Amino acid sequence: MTTPAVLLPADPLAPRRPDPHYGWEAQLVRDLGGACVLLDHDALLAGDAEAAVRRVPVGVGPLWYRGWMVPVPAYQELAQALAARGGVLLTTPTGYGDAHELPGWYGVFEGATPESRWLPGAAVPSREELAALAGRLGGHGPAVVKDYVKSRKYEWEEACFVPDLADTDRLCAVVSRFVELQDGAPTGGIVLRRYEEFVRDARGRAEESRVWWVDGEPVLRGAHPDAPPGPAPHADLSVVGPLVHTLGCRFVTTDLARRADGSGWRVVEVGDGQVSDLPRGADAASLYAALLAV
Repeated sequence: MTTPAVLLPADPLAPRRPDPHYGWEAQLVRDLGGACVLLDHDALLAGDAEAAVRRVPVGVGPLWYRGWMVPVPAYQELAQALAARGGVLLTTPTGYGDAHELPGWYGVFEGATPESRWLPGAAVPSREELAALAGRLGGHGPAVVKDYVKSRKYEWEEACFVPDLADTDRLCAVVSRFVELQDGAPTGGIVLRRYEEFVRDARGRAEESRVWWVDGEPVLRGAHPDAPPGPAPHADLSVVGPLVHTLGCRFVTTDLARRADGSGWRVVEVGDGQVSDLPRGADAASLYAALLAV
């Protein structure tokens, strides 16, 4: 069986080296006996997938990508460009989309994650469209605004939180500011998620645990990358584990938080493991050992 290589973004200023953000991961792969190959991430986002993979050796074989987020269409182009060089992404484009964007995973995790509704589109929805979307979520009560991939939780009041969906003026203002901060183009569309109160850390942020899964098995647990230094909460995986198996994506992350009312752990977010951030210096040996062993 061929050991997979790891495809990392190259340093834009020194393209023969990994991007500094991923340098420690590249060293860990080498320490475990694996190999890294480099991707020109800027070329990929510019629409030139063939140029993006020109440093990938012909006949490279199976690959895991570890790097910056990539839009689903660009990931499809990356897969095709790699295939032309004998490379096979172990996460298929379909699997990437299912794990990376909320509509792909929500149906599996519904009931274990805050109730959500979404409206596809790359522009600010009209007032009437937003009112109808809010109605599909019950039409009242607090909610969170995001797109298919990200929220603006650090701009909580202006671009994330809606205290009451019945206040259409406030909803429109938050969505408009969210889209503006997303450079005018939300990924996929606008999502409304029912607000749930979670246990909070010393900074007042939801206390989250990130779990990394390879072929349905949890191989690494840790704090969310945005969390302050310290031990991560030990999440109960009895509910989420079977759901990850059902989703069927090879390499995913789940961000979990405890409800403040004591009713248990909830899935805050699901992500594709290839583009989910690891805290710098995390003990990721178990994760990479699992990736290199498939």
